[in-house]
Amino acid sequence: MKVKISILALFFLLSCGNALAETTKEKGMFDQLRRLARTIELIRREYVDEVDLDKLIEGALRGMLNALDPASQFLDAESFEEIMIRSKGEFEGVGMTITIRDKVLTVIAPLKGFPAARAGIRAGDKIIEIDGESTMPLTLMESVHRLRGPAGTDVTITIVREGDVLPEITLTREKIELVSVEEELLEDNIGHIHIIHFHQDTPEEFVKALQSLKERGMESLILDLRGNSGGLLDAAIKVTDKFLNKGKLIVRVEGRRDFYEFLSQQHPLFEHPLIVLIDGGSASGAEIIAGAIKDWGRGILVGERTFGKASVQAVISLGDGSHIRLTTARYFTPGGYTIHDEGIAPDILIERIEKIEEKEVPDPQLEAAINILKAWPFFKEIHLRDTLQKHICQRQE
Repeated sequence: MKVKISILALFFLLSCGNALAETTKEKGMFDQLRRLARTIELIRREYVDEVDLDKLIEGALRGMLNALDPASQFLDAESFEEIMIRSKGEFEGVGMTITIRDKVLTVIAPLKGFPAARAGIRAGDKIIEIDGESTMPLTLMESVHRLRGPAGTDVTITIVREGDVLPEITLTREKIELVSVEEELLEDNIGHIHIIHFHQDTPEEFVKALQSLKERGMESLILDLRGNSGGLLDAAIKVTDKFLNKGKLIVRVEGRRDFYEFLSQQHPLFEHPLIVLIDGGSASGAEIIAGAIKDWGRGILVGERTFGKASVQAVISLGDGSHIRLTTARYFTPGGYTIHDEGIAPDILIERIEKIEEKEVPDPQLEAAINILKAWPFFKEIHLRDTLQKHICQRQE
Protein backbone atom coordinates (compact mmCIF):
# COMPACT_ATOMS: atom_id res chain seq x y z
CA MET A 1 0.00 0.00 0.00
CA LYS A 2 1.43 3.41 -0.94
CA VAL A 3 0.64 6.56 1.05
CA LYS A 4 -0.07 9.14 -1.64
CA ILE A 5 -0.35 12.30 0.46
CA SER A 6 1.91 13.63 3.18
CA ILE A 7 0.85 13.84 6.79
CA LEU A 8 1.04 17.63 6.61
CA ALA A 9 -1.27 17.60 3.60
CA LEU A 10 -3.67 15.40 5.55
CA PHE A 11 -3.65 17.93 8.39
CA PHE A 12 -4.49 20.66 5.88
CA LEU A 13 -7.38 18.68 4.38
CA LEU A 14 -8.81 17.90 7.78
CA SER A 15 -8.61 21.54 8.83
CA CYS A 16 -10.52 22.53 5.72
CA GLY A 17 -12.96 19.74 6.39
CA ASN A 18 -14.26 21.43 9.54
CA ALA A 19 -15.38 24.39 7.47
CA LEU A 20 -17.28 22.06 5.17
CA ALA A 21 -18.95 20.03 7.92
CA GLU A 22 -22.66 20.83 8.12
CA THR A 23 -23.75 18.59 10.98
CA THR A 24 -22.51 17.66 14.44
CA LYS A 25 -21.95 14.10 13.26
CA GLU A 26 -19.76 15.25 10.36
CA LYS A 27 -17.79 17.56 12.64
CA GLY A 28 -17.24 14.69 15.04
CA MET A 29 -15.91 12.56 12.21
CA PHE A 30 -13.40 15.25 11.18
CA ASP A 31 -12.33 15.63 14.82
CA GLN A 32 -11.59 11.90 15.01
CA LEU A 33 -9.73 11.95 11.69
CA ARG A 34 -7.62 14.86 12.96
CA ARG A 35 -6.79 12.84 16.08
CA LEU A 36 -5.79 9.87 13.92
CA ALA A 37 -3.61 12.04 11.69
CA ARG A 38 -1.94 13.65 14.70
CA THR A 39 -1.21 10.23 16.21
CA ILE A 40 0.35 9.04 12.97
CA GLU A 41 2.48 12.17 12.74
CA LEU A 42 3.63 11.85 16.37
CA ILE A 43 4.61 8.21 15.84
CA ARG A 44 6.43 9.06 12.62
CA ARG A 45 8.33 11.91 14.27
CA GLU A 46 8.93 10.70 17.85
CA TYR A 47 9.05 6.86 17.82
CA VAL A 48 12.47 5.54 18.82
CA ASP A 49 13.03 3.73 15.51
CA GLU A 50 12.33 4.81 11.96
CA VAL A 51 8.76 3.91 11.02
CA ASP A 52 7.52 2.35 7.78
CA LEU A 53 4.52 4.58 7.12
CA ASP A 54 2.85 2.05 4.80
CA LYS A 55 2.92 -0.62 7.53
CA LEU A 56 1.65 1.90 10.08
CA ILE A 57 -1.35 2.82 7.95
CA GLU A 58 -2.03 -0.83 7.18
CA GLY A 59 -2.01 -1.59 10.90
CA ALA A 60 -4.54 1.19 11.49
CA LEU A 61 -6.77 -0.24 8.77
CA ARG A 62 -6.57 -3.72 10.27
CA GLY A 63 -7.50 -2.32 13.66
CA MET A 64 -10.53 -0.49 12.28
CA LEU A 65 -11.91 -3.60 10.59
CA ASN A 66 -11.15 -5.84 13.58
CA ALA A 67 -13.13 -3.47 15.80
CA LEU A 68 -16.33 -4.26 13.86
CA ASP A 69 -16.86 -8.04 13.91
CA PRO A 70 -14.76 -11.18 13.30
CA ALA A 71 -15.88 -11.49 9.67
CA SER A 72 -14.83 -7.95 8.70
CA GLN A 73 -11.14 -7.84 7.76
CA PHE A 74 -8.47 -5.85 5.97
CA LEU A 75 -6.99 -7.93 3.14
CA ASP A 76 -3.57 -7.19 1.76
CA ALA A 77 -2.82 -8.43 -1.75
CA GLU A 78 -1.65 -11.84 -0.48
CA SER A 79 -4.74 -12.39 1.70
CA PHE A 80 -7.04 -11.38 -1.13
CA GLU A 81 -5.33 -13.85 -3.45
CA GLU A 82 -5.87 -16.63 -0.89
CA ILE A 83 -9.60 -15.88 -0.79
CA MET A 84 -9.75 -16.00 -4.57
CA ILE A 85 -7.89 -19.33 -4.63
CA ARG A 86 -10.26 -20.86 -2.06
CA SER A 87 -13.30 -19.68 -4.04
CA LYS A 88 -12.01 -21.81 -6.92
CA GLY A 89 -12.05 -24.87 -4.65
CA GLU A 90 -8.30 -25.59 -4.46
CA PHE A 91 -5.77 -24.66 -1.77
CA GLU A 92 -3.24 -26.26 0.61
CA GLY A 93 -4.04 -26.63 4.27
CA VAL A 94 -5.71 -28.86 6.86
CA GLY A 95 -9.27 -28.74 5.52
CA MET A 96 -11.54 -26.89 7.91
CA THR A 97 -13.48 -23.64 7.99
CA ILE A 98 -13.08 -21.41 11.03
CA THR A 99 -14.45 -18.23 12.54
CA ILE A 100 -14.07 -16.22 15.73
CA ARG A 101 -17.01 -16.67 18.10
CA ASP A 102 -17.10 -15.08 21.55
CA LYS A 103 -13.49 -13.96 20.91
CA VAL A 104 -12.29 -17.57 20.51
CA LEU A 105 -11.12 -19.23 17.28
CA THR A 106 -13.86 -21.76 16.53
CA VAL A 107 -14.25 -24.55 13.98
CA ILE A 108 -17.34 -24.13 11.79
CA ALA A 109 -16.84 -27.44 10.01
CA PRO A 110 -14.05 -29.85 9.08
CA LEU A 111 -14.08 -30.80 5.41
CA LYS A 112 -14.94 -34.45 4.85
CA GLY A 113 -11.99 -36.62 3.86
CA PHE A 114 -9.23 -34.14 4.75
CA PRO A 115 -6.72 -33.94 7.64
CA ALA A 116 -8.90 -32.10 10.18
CA ALA A 117 -11.85 -34.45 9.70
CA ARG A 118 -9.64 -37.54 9.75
CA ALA A 119 -8.15 -36.37 13.04
CA GLY A 120 -11.61 -36.19 14.59
CA ILE A 121 -11.93 -32.41 14.79
CA ARG A 122 -15.58 -31.39 15.14
CA ALA A 123 -17.79 -28.38 14.50
CA GLY A 124 -17.73 -26.14 17.56
CA ASP A 125 -14.22 -27.11 18.72
CA LYS A 126 -12.26 -24.14 20.10
CA ILE A 127 -8.68 -23.78 18.81
CA ILE A 128 -6.68 -22.16 21.62
CA GLU A 129 -3.15 -22.73 20.30
CA ILE A 130 -1.45 -23.11 16.92
CA ASP A 131 2.11 -24.46 17.06
CA GLY A 132 2.29 -23.67 20.78
CA GLU A 133 1.19 -20.04 20.48
CA SER A 134 -2.11 -18.69 21.77
CA THR A 135 -4.73 -17.81 19.16
CA MET A 136 -6.33 -15.14 21.38
CA PRO A 137 -4.33 -12.19 19.92
CA LEU A 138 -4.77 -13.38 16.33
CA THR A 139 -7.24 -12.06 13.81
CA LEU A 140 -9.22 -14.54 11.74
CA MET A 141 -7.01 -14.02 8.70
CA GLU A 142 -3.83 -14.41 10.78
CA SER A 143 -5.17 -17.73 12.06
CA VAL A 144 -5.95 -18.84 8.50
CA HIS A 145 -2.38 -17.98 7.46
CA ARG A 146 -0.93 -20.11 10.27
CA LEU A 147 -3.10 -23.12 9.51
CA ARG A 148 -2.40 -23.08 5.79
CA GLY A 149 0.93 -23.91 4.24
CA PRO A 150 2.67 -26.15 1.73
CA ALA A 151 1.40 -29.70 1.39
CA GLY A 152 3.48 -32.14 3.44
CA THR A 153 4.25 -29.70 6.26
CA ASP A 154 2.87 -30.11 9.79
CA VAL A 155 0.91 -27.82 12.10
CA THR A 156 0.05 -28.63 15.72
CA ILE A 157 -3.12 -27.34 17.36
CA THR A 158 -4.62 -27.49 20.82
CA ILE A 159 -8.41 -27.54 21.09
CA VAL A 160 -11.02 -27.23 23.81
CA ARG A 161 -14.11 -29.38 23.45
CA GLU A 162 -17.06 -28.95 25.82
CA GLY A 163 -14.77 -27.34 28.40
CA ASP A 164 -12.01 -29.97 28.25
CA VAL A 165 -8.54 -29.28 26.84
CA LEU A 166 -7.66 -32.16 24.53
CA PRO A 167 -4.13 -33.45 23.80
CA GLU A 168 -2.27 -31.65 21.01
CA ILE A 169 -3.21 -32.70 17.50
CA THR A 170 -0.61 -32.62 14.72
CA LEU A 171 -2.02 -32.29 11.21
CA THR A 172 -0.11 -32.74 7.98
CA ARG A 173 -1.22 -30.22 5.39
CA GLU A 174 -2.24 -31.43 1.95
CA LYS A 175 -3.78 -30.15 -1.24
CA ILE A 176 -7.47 -29.50 -0.68
CA GLU A 177 -9.70 -29.97 -3.70
CA LEU A 178 -13.27 -29.16 -2.82
CA VAL A 179 -16.00 -31.25 -4.39
CA SER A 180 -19.25 -29.31 -4.23
CA VAL A 181 -21.91 -31.98 -4.86
CA GLU A 182 -21.99 -35.74 -4.28
CA GLU A 183 -24.92 -38.07 -5.10
CA GLU A 184 -26.00 -41.66 -4.54
CA LEU A 185 -29.18 -43.71 -4.80
CA LEU A 186 -30.03 -45.54 -1.59
CA GLU A 187 -32.54 -48.28 -0.79
CA ASP A 188 -36.24 -47.82 -1.60
CA ASN A 189 -35.35 -45.36 -4.41
CA ILE A 190 -34.23 -42.74 -1.89
CA GLY A 191 -31.85 -40.19 -3.36
CA HIS A 192 -29.01 -38.74 -1.29
CA ILE A 193 -27.34 -35.48 -2.38
CA HIS A 194 -24.59 -34.03 -0.21
CA ILE A 195 -23.71 -30.39 -0.88
CA ILE A 196 -20.30 -29.81 0.73
CA HIS A 197 -19.80 -26.15 -0.18
CA PHE A 198 -21.46 -23.46 -2.29
CA HIS A 199 -19.42 -22.06 -5.14
CA GLN A 200 -20.24 -20.65 -8.55
CA ASP A 201 -20.97 -23.99 -10.23
CA THR A 202 -22.91 -25.59 -7.35
CA PRO A 203 -26.44 -24.87 -8.69
CA GLU A 204 -25.60 -26.45 -12.05
CA GLU A 205 -23.92 -29.44 -10.39
CA PHE A 206 -26.92 -29.87 -8.08
CA VAL A 207 -29.38 -29.91 -11.00
CA LYS A 208 -27.26 -32.52 -12.78
CA ALA A 209 -27.21 -34.69 -9.66
CA LEU A 210 -30.97 -34.30 -9.24
CA GLN A 211 -31.69 -35.21 -12.86
CA SER A 212 -29.36 -38.22 -12.65
CA LEU A 213 -31.18 -39.55 -9.58
CA LYS A 214 -34.57 -38.95 -11.20
CA GLU A 215 -33.51 -40.96 -14.24
CA ARG A 216 -32.51 -43.81 -11.90
CA GLY A 217 -35.96 -43.89 -10.30
CA MET A 218 -35.61 -41.61 -7.27
CA GLU A 219 -38.91 -41.18 -5.40
CA SER A 220 -37.73 -39.18 -2.36
CA LEU A 221 -34.65 -37.17 -1.43
CA ILE A 222 -32.26 -36.62 1.46
CA LEU A 223 -30.50 -33.27 1.03
CA ASP A 224 -27.38 -33.47 3.18
CA LEU A 225 -26.07 -30.09 4.37
CA ARG A 226 -24.00 -31.40 7.27
CA GLY A 227 -20.58 -29.81 7.47
CA ASN A 228 -21.51 -27.25 4.82
CA SER A 229 -20.11 -23.95 6.11
CA GLY A 230 -21.58 -21.85 3.32
CA GLY A 231 -19.90 -20.12 0.40
CA LEU A 232 -21.58 -18.00 -2.26
CA LEU A 233 -24.95 -16.61 -1.14
CA ASP A 234 -26.30 -16.57 -4.70
CA ALA A 235 -25.52 -20.27 -5.17
CA ALA A 236 -27.44 -21.22 -2.01
CA ILE A 237 -30.44 -19.16 -3.13
CA LYS A 238 -30.46 -20.84 -6.55
CA VAL A 239 -30.44 -24.31 -4.98
CA THR A 240 -33.31 -23.37 -2.63
CA ASP A 241 -35.24 -22.15 -5.68
CA LYS A 242 -35.42 -25.75 -6.94
CA PHE A 243 -37.70 -26.80 -4.05
CA LEU A 244 -40.23 -23.96 -3.66
CA ASN A 245 -43.22 -22.85 -5.68
CA LYS A 246 -42.74 -19.77 -7.82
CA GLY A 247 -42.99 -16.49 -5.91
CA LYS A 248 -42.15 -17.91 -2.48
CA LEU A 249 -39.76 -15.87 -0.32
CA ILE A 250 -36.40 -17.63 0.03
CA VAL A 251 -34.52 -15.15 2.21
CA ARG A 252 -34.65 -11.49 3.21
CA VAL A 253 -31.28 -9.71 3.28
CA GLU A 254 -31.25 -6.49 5.33
CA GLY A 255 -28.46 -3.93 5.09
CA ARG A 256 -28.06 -0.68 6.95
CA ARG A 257 -30.22 1.38 4.59
CA ASP A 258 -32.13 -1.07 2.42
CA PHE A 259 -33.19 -4.66 2.06
CA TYR A 260 -33.60 -7.28 -0.65
CA GLU A 261 -36.10 -10.09 -0.82
CA PHE A 262 -35.15 -13.09 -2.94
CA LEU A 263 -38.14 -14.96 -4.34
CA SER A 264 -38.24 -18.32 -6.08
CA GLN A 265 -38.23 -17.75 -9.83
CA GLN A 266 -39.56 -21.03 -11.20
CA HIS A 267 -41.72 -24.00 -10.44
CA PRO A 268 -39.91 -26.59 -8.30
CA LEU A 269 -37.75 -29.21 -9.98
CA PHE A 270 -38.45 -31.62 -7.13
CA GLU A 271 -41.84 -31.96 -5.40
CA HIS A 272 -41.51 -35.36 -3.73
CA PRO A 273 -40.79 -36.12 -0.02
CA LEU A 274 -37.73 -34.25 1.27
CA ILE A 275 -35.50 -34.61 4.32
CA VAL A 276 -32.75 -32.06 5.04
CA LEU A 277 -29.84 -33.22 7.21
CA ILE A 278 -28.18 -30.49 9.31
CA ASP A 279 -25.62 -30.27 12.10
CA GLY A 280 -23.41 -27.80 13.95
CA GLY A 281 -21.23 -27.44 10.86
CA SER A 282 -24.14 -26.24 8.69
CA ALA A 283 -23.77 -22.48 8.37
CA SER A 284 -24.56 -19.45 6.23
CA GLY A 285 -25.78 -20.66 2.82
CA ALA A 286 -26.71 -24.06 4.24
CA GLU A 287 -28.87 -22.27 6.82
CA ILE A 288 -30.63 -20.28 4.09
CA ILE A 289 -31.82 -23.55 2.54
CA ALA A 290 -32.72 -25.12 5.89
CA GLY A 291 -34.58 -22.00 7.03
CA ALA A 292 -36.66 -21.76 3.85
CA ILE A 293 -37.49 -25.48 3.83
CA LYS A 294 -38.52 -25.33 7.49
CA ASP A 295 -40.54 -22.10 7.36
CA TRP A 296 -42.50 -23.19 4.28
CA GLY A 297 -43.03 -26.71 5.62
CA ARG A 298 -41.50 -28.11 2.44
CA GLY A 299 -39.61 -30.89 4.20
CA ILE A 300 -38.39 -32.17 7.55
CA LEU A 301 -35.10 -31.11 9.15
CA VAL A 302 -33.21 -33.95 10.85
CA GLY A 303 -29.98 -33.79 12.85
CA GLU A 304 -28.59 -31.13 15.15
CA ARG A 305 -28.88 -27.34 15.57
CA THR A 306 -26.98 -25.40 12.91
CA PHE A 307 -24.02 -23.09 13.55
CA GLY A 308 -25.80 -19.73 13.34
CA LYS A 309 -23.99 -17.49 10.83
CA ALA A 310 -26.40 -15.12 9.16
CA SER A 311 -24.20 -12.24 8.06
CA VAL A 312 -23.27 -11.23 4.52
CA GLN A 313 -19.82 -9.92 3.58
CA ALA A 314 -18.77 -7.89 0.57
CA VAL A 315 -15.16 -7.68 -0.66
CA ILE A 316 -14.40 -4.10 -1.68
CA SER A 317 -11.27 -2.92 -3.47
CA LEU A 318 -9.26 -0.01 -2.06
CA GLY A 319 -7.73 0.56 -5.49
CA ASP A 320 -4.14 -0.41 -4.71
CA GLY A 321 -4.34 -4.20 -4.63
CA SER A 322 -5.67 -4.32 -1.09
CA HIS A 323 -9.31 -4.89 -0.15
CA ILE A 324 -11.64 -4.86 2.80
CA ARG A 325 -14.03 -7.68 3.61
CA LEU A 326 -16.96 -5.88 5.21
CA THR A 327 -20.16 -7.19 6.78
CA THR A 328 -22.85 -5.31 4.86
CA ALA A 329 -26.05 -7.18 5.72
CA ARG A 330 -27.74 -9.90 7.75
CA TYR A 331 -30.32 -12.29 6.46
CA PHE A 332 -33.64 -13.49 7.82
CA THR A 333 -35.62 -16.62 7.06
CA PRO A 334 -39.02 -16.39 5.30
CA GLY A 335 -40.69 -16.46 8.72
CA GLY A 336 -38.72 -13.38 9.77
CA TYR A 337 -36.32 -15.21 12.08
CA THR A 338 -32.74 -14.12 12.56
CA ILE A 339 -30.52 -17.11 13.21
CA HIS A 340 -27.23 -15.30 13.88
CA ASP A 341 -25.49 -16.99 16.83
CA GLU A 342 -28.70 -19.00 17.41
CA GLY A 343 -28.82 -21.46 14.54
CA ILE A 344 -31.80 -23.44 13.29
CA ALA A 345 -33.20 -26.26 15.38
CA PRO A 346 -34.03 -29.52 13.59
CA ASP A 347 -37.59 -30.84 13.54
CA ILE A 348 -36.20 -34.17 14.74
CA LEU A 349 -33.09 -34.10 16.92
CA ILE A 350 -30.64 -36.92 16.22
CA GLU A 351 -27.10 -36.65 17.55
CA ARG A 352 -24.26 -37.76 15.33
CA ILE A 353 -21.77 -40.41 16.48
CA GLU A 354 -18.15 -39.66 15.64
CA LYS A 355 -15.55 -42.23 14.65
CA ILE A 356 -14.44 -44.59 17.40
CA GLU A 357 -10.71 -45.36 17.28
CA GLU A 358 -10.65 -44.51 13.56
CA LYS A 359 -13.32 -47.11 12.81
CA GLU A 360 -16.41 -46.17 10.85
CA VAL A 361 -19.64 -46.29 12.86
CA PRO A 362 -23.23 -46.22 11.59
CA ASP A 363 -24.64 -42.82 10.66
CA PRO A 364 -27.74 -42.47 12.89
CA GLN A 365 -28.86 -39.23 11.23
CA LEU A 366 -28.82 -40.72 7.74
CA GLU A 367 -30.50 -43.89 9.00
CA ALA A 368 -33.21 -41.82 10.70
CA ALA A 369 -33.82 -39.90 7.46
CA ILE A 370 -34.17 -43.16 5.51
CA ASN A 371 -36.65 -44.56 8.06
CA ILE A 372 -38.70 -41.34 8.00
CA LEU A 373 -38.98 -41.46 4.21
CA LYS A 374 -40.04 -45.10 4.36
CA ALA A 375 -42.92 -44.04 6.66
CA TRP A 376 -43.44 -40.65 4.97
CA PRO A 377 -47.27 -40.35 5.14
CA PHE A 378 -47.20 -40.79 8.93
CA PHE A 379 -44.33 -38.36 9.56
CA LYS A 380 -45.64 -35.81 7.06
CA GLU A 381 -49.01 -35.66 8.81
CA ILE A 382 -47.36 -35.06 12.19
CA HIS A 383 -45.02 -32.45 10.71
CA LEU A 384 -47.84 -30.52 9.05
CA ARG A 385 -49.89 -30.55 12.24
CA ASP A 386 -46.96 -29.26 14.31
CA THR A 387 -46.18 -26.55 11.75
CA LEU A 388 -49.81 -25.38 11.71
CA GLN A 389 -49.91 -25.30 15.51
CA LYS A 390 -46.73 -23.22 15.60
CA HIS A 391 -48.16 -20.59 13.23
CA ILE A 392 -51.45 -20.45 15.21
CA CYS A 393 -49.50 -19.81 18.42
CA GLN A 394 -47.43 -17.08 16.74
CA ARG A 395 -50.58 -15.29 15.54
CA GLN A 396 -52.08 -15.44 19.05
CA GLU A 397 -48.93 -13.85 20.46
